[in-house]
Order: sequence, then C-alpha cells, then structure tokens
Amino acid sequence: MADEEVATKAPESDATEAQSVSGIAGDTKPDQGAASMGADDSIAGGETPTGEITKFHDIEVYITKPADYPHSPCKLLLLLTGGTGIHSTNNQLQADKYATEGFLVVMPDQFAGDPAPSATTTATQGQADEQPSLIEQVKLGVAGIAKSCTIDMWLARHTPEKVLPLLNNVIASVKEEFADAVANGGGIYAVGYCFGAKYALMLGSDLHKDVAAGQRDPATEAEEGMAKQGPQIKCGAIAHATGVSKEDMAKCQVPTCVVAVEDDPLFPDHVRNAGLEAMKTKGLDHQFKVYTDVPHGFAVMGSYEDQSIMTKQTEAYDQMLAWLKAH
Repeated sequence: MADEEVATKAPESDATEAQSVSGIAGDTKPDQGAASMGADDSIAGGETPTGEITKFHDIEVYITKPADYPHSPCKLLLLLTGGTGIHSTNNQLQADKYATEGFLVVMPDQFAGDPAPSATTTATQGQADEQPSLIEQVKLGVAGIAKSCTIDMWLARHTPEKVLPLLNNVIASVKEEFADAVANGGGIYAVGYCFGAKYALMLGSDLHKDVAAGQRDPATEAEEGMAKQGPQIKCGAIAHATGVSKEDMAKCQVPTCVVAVEDDPLFPDHVRNAGLEAMKTKGLDHQFKVYTDVPHGFAVMGSYEDQSIMTKQTEAYDQMLAWLKAH
C-alpha cells in the first residue's frame, strides 16, 4: 500500500517544496541542506499505484509488472529509490511507469523499514519569498542544524556495509523468481534516484566479495587475492545522485546514463566531471545530461507548479528509458 504521508513529508521534499530559509542573518539563499536526498513533494497527478508489496528474504519489495506479463516477455528492472523509500506514492508511480514500458520492476526497501526522517524546517509556499526576521532566522537555523544531525545519524545507519548485502539478497531472489525476465533482458537493468544512484553504480562495479557481503568498507584496502563477484547489472541509469564519489563512477563497468542538476551541491560538478572523465578514459559506454533551472530530485515523479520543471521531468524520464531500451 502506498503511503501518501511519506510521499509528501519525507526529507526529499526539501528540494521541491518551497525551500528552507538559511539560518544566517541576511542570507536569503535557499537551503537544500543535507536532507535533500531526492524529491517526493506531492502526489503525481492524483494517480493510484498498481503494484504490490511482498517480501524477498524478509526484505520488503514493491513489484509492478507489464499488463500482459507473463503472456508476453519483459525485462527485469531494479529501481533504487531516494530516502523516501518504497512506501512513497511517487516512487511507486515511478515504478509503475517503467512497467508500462515493458519492464517487470522490483523496487527493494534499501532501508529495512527505516526511511529517511521527515523534514521539519521548510517554509510554506506562501512564505517562500518573504524575508524572515532575525529571530526567525536564528530559530530556523537551530532547527536546520537539528534536522541535519538527524539526517547524518540516519545516513550512518545506511552504509554500503548495510545496503549492499540487502540488495544482493534481493537480486538472488529476483534471479530465481523472475528468471524469465532476467534471461529475456540478458541480465538485470537498474535505475537509481538520489540515494539509490550510488548503489546502482556499485552494482555495476566489480566489487570484492567481502564488500558485496557487507564485511568491509569499500573505501578500505582489500586483502591480497580477495575474490570479486563481478557486476550484478547489465546496464544502469542514475538521476541526481547523492553521496556518489568520483571513484564510484570510475569503478562502474556497465553502460551508464547520468542525469544531473546544474550547481547541485549533493552531486557537485567536480565529482561528476571527474567521474565522467574516468568513464570516457576507459571507454565505458555512457551518456550524460545536465538539466538547468530544476531542483535536486526533479526527475522523480511529482507535481510542480512550474511547468518547465514538469517538462524537464518528462525529458529526464524519456532519456533514461531510451537508454535502457537501447541496451
């Protein structure tokens, strides 16, 4: 069942609701903050999700299928969400949209029932253009710091050591449960939004087995002779990544499409450019586009008053879909 409260109140909404006011006196710059790890502002068009939630290895997954499956062949797509998780209505609708294009979509709960905490400091739409008083700015600053600390604690609970074993368990189940779809596509496709983008890249990398099993931090040195498991996906597409390093991009070994936001502090230009240069240097099939005048998280389904953002949301989806279908 979809959770509309999650869909509209999770921290990813910071990027798409009227944005938080900075706690610094005289500073009117919108504050995306550490909590902006995706976008899930409002229910997309009042639609109702069509998939269902089940469990693989005690891990909740949202599954949505093409209308004519299993009578017609399809391909398997792993959809990795932002911090709002699988109970978000918008994330479920995003999965459903890929299903209408011939993909059997599996969207796992990367957070083991612990989605990102709710945002509390965003200004309302009517307040977005008003300059708060000094006292109000100080109050907002204190609340913003508290929210940032809460998000930092949440991120500390959801590291590669926790998330990768969970995803590998789901993939093992998927390969057995939907072997026909995996075989028809020649492997598993993946899309990753925000938090999920990092893990789409990691699943496309040749990870050491101890890293994949959650037994070692990927940033630490591997023991000599440690075996590797190879990429778990055949192709990936990511949008407005969060927490991605240039090394994450450089290590990816599968065709990858990158959707990015101009001047995005959560996916800085220097990280993106260094990662793309590494992909180019090793001859990896890749594509990228930087979208301007959109918030971090714009590519996740949702409603915006600004029609130009809605148009670019569609463009980003079409770009990612075309990439998947071409591979």
